[in-house]
Amino acid sequence: MINYLLPIAAYLIGSVSSAVIVSRIMGLPDPRTTGSKNPGATNVLRTGNKLAAALTLVGDVLKGVVAVLLARALTDQTWVITLCGLFVFLGHLYPVFLSFRGGKGVATGLGVYLVFSPLMGLLGVLTWLVVVLISRYVSLASLLAAIAMPVFAWFMLHSMPILVMTLIMAAFVIWRHRENIKRVLAGDESRIKLSK
Repeated sequence: MINYLLPIAAYLIGSVSSAVIVSRIMGLPDPRTTGSKNPGATNVLRTGNKLAAALTLVGDVLKGVVAVLLARALTDQTWVITLCGLFVFLGHLYPVFLSFRGGKGVATGLGVYLVFSPLMGLLGVLTWLVVVLISRYVSLASLLAAIAMPVFAWFMLHSMPILVMTLIMAAFVIWRHRENIKRVLAGDESRIKLSK
């Protein structure tokens, strides 16, 4: 029974919105009604509150970490643990507590990857940083990092369940960034400032 309940628990963990909680506690606008209307760290950063954005980022990463660690503690079934990684990610994208309107999943996905392989997660972060430094597009960095993860997973972990999970997660990240992709191609996407 536990093997069936764990993915559900992971989904519920993912459904808890760090962006909404942090914004309410810090008296900031609801991220679902301002900026890009995406409940994620990048949109919280648009309020100008870097601490709130950092707390949102940490919260979203921790959701992925906690869900997979919990699964590992309660089962040794690889497919269940992998499903928990996927379901916490899907919970962030389609949270039951927010009418299934969530974020884009990049930070929560990172938390999942860090548990399966800290080195793989760090390579994902490095990929993200390099793309941001070159392009100054957060969305492009997120896309390319997500696309790189299945490659890292295959060569580093040699696990078919984890490879399938990373492929599905990458596909969802691409889908959730479809409007960003259009803006990048049109030259209309916002760039971040790397210096004052």
